[in-house]
Amino acid sequence: MIDLAQAARECGFDTVAPLDPKTLKFLPEVRSMCAADRCRSYNKTWSCPPACGSLEDWAEKASRYSRGLLLQTIGAREDSYDIEAMMEAAEENKRQVDLFAERLLAEGVDFLLMGAGTCTRCKECTWPDAPCRFPEKLFPSMEACGLFVSQVCVDNGVPYNYGDEKIAYTCCLLY
Repeated sequence: MIDLAQAARECGFDTVAPLDPKTLKFLPEVRSMCAADRCRSYNKTWSCPPACGSLEDWAEKASRYSRGLLLQTIGAREDSYDIEAMMEAAEENKRQVDLFAERLLAEGVDFLLMGAGTCTRCKECTWPDAPCRFPEKLFPSMEACGLFVSQVCVDNGVPYNYGDEKIAYTCCLLY
């Protein structure tokens, strides 16, 4: 089996750290935050609730894996209002996730990957009228799956907040 941490670094992730899958708690409170629809994606894409699956589905999927990695893309920004820099870092994170997933699939790794943010692959999502066009590239965010990302980071010894001049997008891989 390939060295997954090294492969993640080669794909450009700034932080690659061990994750204990037993620390993952799929919380209804996080789903409630999704339902508030601040990001305007709730019930609009395959990668967001309710389309991405129930908390029970995610807990069951995660229970199949004994190892994991936390992955972060850390972008620089002028201040906490630098939206352009945040969007650039988010796009870089999506590029890294895609590259990493392609590598895992090519190596035949059995994995579960949860990303950061909603899917933006298609100009218009097919939800709910037709199947996802790219199900093999669909990685719902940790939040969509019900994970409180900052707590997952704390529970696994990884920083979550890097200050006003940085933005971190956090993903997790279970294998």
